Amino acid sequence: MKILVLGIGNTLLSDEGVGIVAMQQLQAQFGARDDMEFLDGGTLSFTLAVPISECDALLVIDAAELHAAPGTVRCFEGEAMDQFLGANRKSSVHEVGLLDLRAISILTGHWPAQRALIGVQPALVGWGETLTAEVAAALPEVCGTASEIIGRFAFPDT
Repeated sequence: MKILVLGIGNTLLSDEGVGIVAMQQLQAQFGARDDMEFLDGGTLSFTLAVPISECDALLVIDAAELHAAPGTVRCFEGEAMDQFLGANRKSSVHEVGLLDLRAISILTGHWPAQRALIGVQPALVGWGETLTAEVAAALPEVCGTASEIIGRFAFPDT
């Protein structure tokens, strides 16, 4: 079992960087496990198709338009992730890229059956190197949710 934790975002655009910040915190929490890879996906690139094709389980963390209060965290697992991406094409500035990566993975025969997207409602997507207070306050919930998902991915029968 190989789990890929993919943080997406731009850390120069305030809350847009929440996926990267959360991924870094999870990497510090889980350490150097052989069954996990932590990847800064930046603002997405087709080069991410390779690590996605090599993983058994995929966890993506990103800022997303959830039509909710800043700092709101929502998790979409399995087909719910696919539906969210397809129905909300403008839920993040990267979503077309994530949809493209999904399409490539499906065409090559490997879109992980175990997959989840954790979206965080940003307060500010503009120049700034730190998260707003609302989004920073959501990081424990993001990392807690991510830890639960990783546990289910690693031990699906428990």
